[in-house]
Amino acid sequence: MKLWGGRFAGNTAEEMAAFGDSLSFDRRLADADVRGSLAWAEAITAAGVLTAEEGACIREGLLRIRRELAEGSFAFQPSDEDIHTAIERRLGELVGPVAGKLHTGRSRNDQVATDLRLYVLDRIPGLHRAVRGVQEALVAQAEAHPGVALPGYTHGQPAQPLLLAHWFLSHFWPLERDLERLSEIRRRVAICPLGSAALAGTPLPIDREAVARALGFDRASDNSLDAVADRDFVVELLAWAALTASHLSRLAADLVTWSAPEYGFVELDDAYATGSSIMPQKKNPDSLELIRARAGRLLGNLVALLTVLKGLPSGYNKDLQEDKEPLFDSLDTLELALKVAAGAVGTLSVRPERMAAALDDLLLATELADYLAGRGVPFRKAHDLVGQAVRLALQRGVGLRDLSLEHYRSLSPAFGADLYEVLDVDAALARRRVHGGTAPSAVAAQLQRARECLAAESG
Repeated sequence: MKLWGGRFAGNTAEEMAAFGDSLSFDRRLADADVRGSLAWAEAITAAGVLTAEEGACIREGLLRIRRELAEGSFAFQPSDEDIHTAIERRLGELVGPVAGKLHTGRSRNDQVATDLRLYVLDRIPGLHRAVRGVQEALVAQAEAHPGVALPGYTHGQPAQPLLLAHWFLSHFWPLERDLERLSEIRRRVAICPLGSAALAGTPLPIDREAVARALGFDRASDNSLDAVADRDFVVELLAWAALTASHLSRLAADLVTWSAPEYGFVELDDAYATGSSIMPQKKNPDSLELIRARAGRLLGNLVALLTVLKGLPSGYNKDLQEDKEPLFDSLDTLELALKVAAGAVGTLSVRPERMAAALDDLLLATELADYLAGRGVPFRKAHDLVGQAVRLALQRGVGLRDLSLEHYRSLSPAFGADLYEVLDVDAALARRRVHGGTAPSAVAAQLQRARECLAAESG
C-alpha cells in the first residue's frame, strides 16, 4: 500500500517503480529511521495526538522492528517503496491501525532529512578513528627512524636533504587539519529537521528542541523550508572525503615511487602488495595505487551531487534522492582506504642505506650559496656562483666536494678553505633548526607536538 495512494486511480508503471525505488540503498538508514520514529511518537504523545496507551503500543512495535533489523530477520517486501514505507508497513502488521497515527504532523521530507543526519552523526566517530589510525602509523614510523636522511624533492627532482621522520610527519599535519574540518562539519550536521514536516512546519504543538535533544542533535533547525531541502552537510562531507583522500593519494604517490627497485627506499609488506599474473618477479604496490585512484572517485561523487543541487528550486524535490549513493560510497570507500593506508604505512620496511646512497652532494648546493651569503656575497650573486660550480662538477663528472679549492677560487675569491665544512648532510640538516624545520632538534619537537595531538584524543 502506497503512503500516498489515495490521490491516484491507476497503478505506477513497473519501470517507474524501479526508477524511483530507493530501498536498495536507503535501507542502511533503517536504524536511524526507527530512532526518529521513536522520538516522534514520544513527541506526539506529549502533544496529545496519541494516548499514553497508543504511544506505548507504537513504541513497543518500533522496538521490535529495531530488534528485527539488528538480527537480520526483518522481511522486506516488493511493495516497500523506501525504508520509511517498509518500517511503517511492518509497524502496521505488528500493532494494527494505530500505526497509521505515527505519521501525524510529519512528512517523509523531514523524516529522511533527519534520518540522513543521524546516519552521518553515527559515521563520523568511525571516520575520525580511521584518520587517527593513519596518523598513529606515521608517528610510529617517524619515531622508529629518527636519524635517517634522504633526498627531498621538488618538481620530482632531488632538492635538499630531509630527515625521513620529517617526511612522515609532513603527512601527519594534513590529516590533523582534516580532523579539524570534520569536527566543524559535525557541528553543522547536528541540527534536527524533524518537525519541519513537508516544508511549512508541523501544525502540532511539538517541542522541537526536546525532540532534537532526545535524538542527540545539538539543536533544532531554524527554517522549515530550508531544513527539508538542505544538503549542505552532505556536500561538505563529500568535499571533506575528497580532500582527505587527496592527502592519502599524495602519501601513496611518494611511496609508489620509492618502492620501485630504482629507488628501493621502502618495501611494502606482502599483506599490502600483489604480484603479476605473468611476471614472477613483480611486487606491485596495488594498495597504494588504489588509494591514489579512489581519490578521483570521491572527487567525482562531490561533483555529481553539486551538479544535482545547483538548479533545484526551494523545498524538497525528488532529485534529493540522489544524495545518498554518493555519500554512502564516499564514506565507505574512504574509511576502507584509511584502514589500508594505516596498515601499509605501519608495516612498511625502510631501507636507510638506499636513502643514504641517494644523498648526492649536489643536494648541498644551497648550503654553499648560504655559505657565500654569510661571507657578504649577495645571495643572487652567490646563487649564480654556486650554479657555475655545479656546472663545472657535472662537466667533470664529480661531486661538489671533489672540486678543488682552486676550482672554487677560480670562480670567486669569496670561497674559503672552510667551504667543505658546509658540504655535509648532517650539518645541513642541523642548520635547519627553525620551528617546523628538518633539523633533528626541530623534528623532535614536531614529533612531540604530534604525540600530544594523539594523546589528547586518547585522553
